[in-house]
Amino acid sequence: MESLVILISGQGSNMRALLDAKLPVKRITVISNNPAAAGLEIARSRNITTHVIDHRLYSDRTTFDAALTEIIEACQPSLVALAGFMRILGDNFVNRYQKRLINIHPSLLPAFSGLNTHARALQEGVRIHGCTVHFVTPQLDHGPIIIQAAVPVLTGDTPETLGARVLQQEHLIYPQAVRWFLEGRITVAHGRVLVQSATHIKTKQYVLLSPNLDQ
Repeated sequence: MESLVILISGQGSNMRALLDAKLPVKRITVISNNPAAAGLEIARSRNITTHVIDHRLYSDRTTFDAALTEIIEACQPSLVALAGFMRILGDNFVNRYQKRLINIHPSLLPAFSGLNTHARALQEGVRIHGCTVHFVTPQLDHGPIIIQAAVPVLTGDTPETLGARVLQQEHLIYPQAVRWFLEGRITVAHGRVLVQSATHIKTKQYVLLSPNLDQ
């Protein structure tokens, strides 16, 4: 049985996009490190099983990761999707879920890894910005890229206006990446992702999608 675990920390807008996508999965579980995460109520309103593992109750990252792993293992997930999960996961956790752990990042990786991506993009004067879905590896924001979407940087943009346009694209490409994974279309070879029988998605924005299409 296909099972998806989604990890969140806050509003859960990417989680909502995944739930709205009617993915080919029989069970979804949402886990948050933040008891006050608004996304938990969204999930509960849709009868999605939720769990809270408050990181503040654990003395270090290793014990938190162990508690998180215990909950995830009980779900037997095909895939673990980070959707605004604002905790750095330890190497042991990441390696345990290697090639089953993905993240969405608000930049065109490898550019602007880490935080404050929209402000940094504006400061650097780039003309194109965007978002990336990638496999998680121990090196922060540097795993194999599954799919990307790009938007133009407009005159007068602020981090907020630019971020809002990027977020619209996140809500498109994250469900697509998860669907590809659950349908068994994704393979990773030599650090690069191949997607079988994928097609480019066209939207009103300037969009770049999966970098490698295996037709």
